[in-house]
Amino acid sequence: MIELAPGSASPIARFGGQPIAIAAAALVIVVLGVSSIALWRDYTGSAPETDRVVATRQLQARATQASEQLVEKTKGLEATQQESIDQLQMVQDQLLTVRRLLAGQQADAKKLSEQVGTLTEAIDGLRQSFASAQASEPSASSGPRNRSGKAKYRGSRNANRSRAKARG
Repeated sequence: MIELAPGSASPIARFGGQPIAIAAAALVIVVLGVSSIALWRDYTGSAPETDRVVATRQLQARATQASEQLVEKTKGLEATQQESIDQLQMVQDQLLTVRRLLAGQQADAKKLSEQVGTLTEAIDGLRQSFASAQASEPSASSGPRNRSGKAKYRGSRNANRSRAKARG
């Protein structure tokens, strides 16, 4: 076997004989680290835990505010939508009324058109009877011809009136 020289021993092997010293040194390092962190927090006045809690509460407040705004906007949209529906119903009612009025006017126009047609036929009939009366009047009258044009017209008009009364 080969023996190792005391100068070539590992550093772990050197401390292996004093475990209490190693544990005490590690404990002192941990305590110094924790106390330096505590002193740093006290000196700066900030703690990450409280910062996180504050940040979380702010996020919750923002989320609550955003949700309240969304609820308000949704209610506003619902109200606007209901107003639009009401206006649309009013317009539909007005359109229905206009359609009814238009149908009534069209019916009145049709009646008037029929009445105008009837009156036109009556006027044509009167013209024809007037023309036939004028055609028969000169041959039937053998009296003097020195009547003026107006007198002839008045006489024929009176004759036509009496004929119309007799027919009616």
